[in-house]
Formats: sequence, C-alpha cells, structure tokens
Amino acid sequence: MCGMPSGESTQASVHEPEPVRPTEEDQVAAAGSELIGGPLGRRALTGRSWWTPVRVIALVAIGMFALGLVQKAPCYNGAWFFGASSQYTHACYSDIPHLYQGRGFADGLVPYFDKLPGDMQYLEYPVLTGVFMEVAAWLTPGSGSIQDQAKWYWMVNAGMLMVCAAVIAVCVTRTHTRRPWDALLLALAPAFALTATINWDLLAVALTAAAMLMWSRGRSLAFGVLLGLATAAKLYPLLLLGPLLVLCWRAGRWREYGRALGGAAVAWAVVNVPVMLFAFDGWSKFYTFSQERGVDFGSFWLIMAQNSSDPLSTDTVNTFAMLLMLLCCAGVAALALTAPRRPRFAQLAFLVVAAFILTNKVYSPQYVLWLVPLAALARPKWRDFLVWQACEVAYFLGIWMYLAYTTSGDAQKGLPTDGYHWAIGLHLLGTLYLCAMVVRDILMPERDPVRRSGEDDPSGGVLDGAEDVFVLGPAARPARHTAHFEGPQVEWGTPRATGGSL
Repeated sequence: MCGMPSGESTQASVHEPEPVRPTEEDQVAAAGSELIGGPLGRRALTGRSWWTPVRVIALVAIGMFALGLVQKAPCYNGAWFFGASSQYTHACYSDIPHLYQGRGFADGLVPYFDKLPGDMQYLEYPVLTGVFMEVAAWLTPGSGSIQDQAKWYWMVNAGMLMVCAAVIAVCVTRTHTRRPWDALLLALAPAFALTATINWDLLAVALTAAAMLMWSRGRSLAFGVLLGLATAAKLYPLLLLGPLLVLCWRAGRWREYGRALGGAAVAWAVVNVPVMLFAFDGWSKFYTFSQERGVDFGSFWLIMAQNSSDPLSTDTVNTFAMLLMLLCCAGVAALALTAPRRPRFAQLAFLVVAAFILTNKVYSPQYVLWLVPLAALARPKWRDFLVWQACEVAYFLGIWMYLAYTTSGDAQKGLPTDGYHWAIGLHLLGTLYLCAMVVRDILMPERDPVRRSGEDDPSGGVLDGAEDVFVLGPAARPARHTAHFEGPQVEWGTPRATGGSL
C-alpha cells in the first residue's frame, strides 16, 4: 500500500482488500495454473468479470462431480445387479441402488415407522438423511423392473447430491472472503468426486459448510440451526461444538456460543423429537446399530482384528475407541488454550473430525467427504492437500480391490488381506500427515498460509481478531491479551501499545 494517499482511498482498501492470489504464494498452484494458461488476472480476482471465484469454483465442482458420475457408468450398466465382484473391480460401488429395495423404498415403506424384512428391522440412518432418501424415492419412477427403478433412484439421488456439492463449493468459497480460490482444493479433490455418490454424506457436509459460512459472518444462531440440522443428518457435525467451545472460552465469547448451542439443540430436536415420540424403535436404530456394529473396513482396529487369534470384542473396541477420541479431544483443547495465538476455527474443526475418523472402528471411503471442505479451510496448501488426496485415492481403490478379492471365488482377483492393510495404513498416514501440518501451523503461526497473508481467523466470525481472556502456559506470559485485528494492515507479530507481544 506504499504510495497510496491517506484518507478515503486508504479506508476503502482496508475494508475491501484484494483477494489473495494463490499462484503468487503457492508454487504448486503456480505450476498447475500453466495448464490453463497461467495465473488469473486482476479482473478475475477482483470480481470485475462474469467469471467470479464463486461461479468458477461452483462450475468446476459440478464438472468434477459429473466426472464422478461417469466413473460409475460400468455399474449403472449392470454391475450393481448382475455380478457381485464386477462392481468392485470397476470401483463403482454405491450403497444407494442396493438400499432402494433393501430398506423398503421400493415397497413404499415409511422409514422408522414400518418394519423391514430381515434382521435390520428399521432404517439405520439419522432422521434427516432418511427424509432425503424418502424424497428421492418419491421422485423415482415406479415403472419397469426393480433394477430399472434402482437405477433411477441412484440418478435422482445423484442429482440431489450434486446440488449439495454445489452448495458446499459456494459456502467454502465465501467463508474466507480474501481467499476464495482456496476452494479450488475442494472442487478439484479427486477423492471428493470418486466418493460423492457412494452414500448420502454430502447432505450433512453441505449443511456443515453452510453453518461454517454463517459463523464466519458472525451469525451464531444461524450457525447453530444449520449445525443442528447437519447433526440430524449425520453425527459428526456435533463434534464442531467442542473446538468452538474452547475457542470461545479463550476469547470470552460465551453469549455467541450459547446462541450457537441453543440453535443447534432446537434444530436437532425439531427434526428428531416427532419421530422419537411416535416411532422410538425406528428412531433409535441408528444409535443402536452404531454401538453394536463390529470392527469394519478402513480402521486400524480391523488390522488388529485380522492379525489376532483372539480379537477384541465389540464392547471393548467401543470403550477403547471412545477413550482414544476423548484423549485426542483433550489434546486439541490443550493445544487451543496454550498455542501462541488462538488457533483458527477451521484448524481445530479439521483436527477433531480427523481424530474421530482415525480412532473410529470403521472408515467407509465416503467419510473423506467430511474432511475435504475443512482441509481446504484449515490448510490451503496444494502440496500437502494433494499428498493427502493421493493417499485417499489409493485407499478408495484398495477397498474395492480387497472386496473383489473376497467375493471373486476361485478366481481370487483383487487385493489380498495384507495388501488391503497397507492401503489402510496409507490412508491413516496421509490423514496424520495433514493433521501434523495443521498442528505445526498452530504452534508456528508464521507458517500458516492464511495468517501469512495478513488474516487472523476469517472463518472465526466473532473470534476473528478478538482479544484473549483465558490462556494457559507460556502463551499467557507476558501478555494474556492479543491485539484486536483491524485488517490486513496490522502486523500481528509486532508488540502492541499495551505492552504485550504475540
């Protein structure tokens, strides 16, 4: 801003800073941009063109989603129904067409109220996801063979999930207002495209992304309502209230946290209580199924079980997994309260969800969708993101090749058990690597790509630039307060007039 006259121009530049150009701060982004003609110009970056970041990223996300649909083409043409192993060898498996008949949608059964034939008894999904599945069933043509109906059911769900993907892309783009192009990490994530239509997780991911956007705009009640709805679709969004509690504790923002917590509780109750009152057994199936489910694909618990002559019981695994998760949460809380600067909300949200994934007794391949938007906000660095994505794509292929191996009979084509264990290990190491990079950014804020560009916590809403009122450890000395961040012109590492340093 050298040479800019003081007064009105300076004030405008503070309140309307130019978006950060990723190709100027990230070597991988700069090299990749050469594939499309080089770095974007000023018109595209400042929005004085129809090709604004939101539109570009939404279209890229939809395009990648469409490529994911094309990747499922072999299954759509018959592999879902006429060959158990071919849906694995083509890596195009999806729960959606199988559950159309398996969970009573083809027969017009009402989720949670009508019993299912067989051992499952009731739909094992949270209520809002069940509503999503039922709406798709209403839109599915009822003519033709059951296979034709199941195909249409998958296509209807794919269209609805594509809307969710577009919502996620828009929300992530707008959460960090000065860094909209970081959302390209999400839009171009190969694991996102490959797993988007395996299950219905994108509904909860979209609601969570919208909640994060609302919090970044200081709308704590709207954040709570959206997060409550997300939790009514999938359990993992509830985890975000933990790191937010610690951050609001450090900043003394109890009123805003109370609004968020209240909004989440009310929204969750509005969706769940009616079903709970009139169909308790059906409503509780999701929770009892999660508790009783044994060790399953993708977890380190499976490696232990398959290499043990006396594997742990389900109850023991549940206990140990919960203790490990609580230990990780305590570590995240300690990190948040002792870090030299208050961590960004997206950083802690990523860490706590990743901890749940790493310690859980099952890791379905679509669970990566939970992390992708948070990773784009927490660590917008192309090298680290692509390393993690490579590990996730390897796991995506590994689980299908392993299932092909176990279902192909005498042919034994696919990946044997030992090979699948290596794929699990690669997924775990990739996630741990990205977690380590986020922790390093928290302990050394000068290494954080977001804070290097002059931001404090653009996804933090009322936490952005707020003073600390409760800090533990060396960070509490010599000053217990951080400076209030007024804009990109503030140098955060400079001692303030109050005598403190950051």
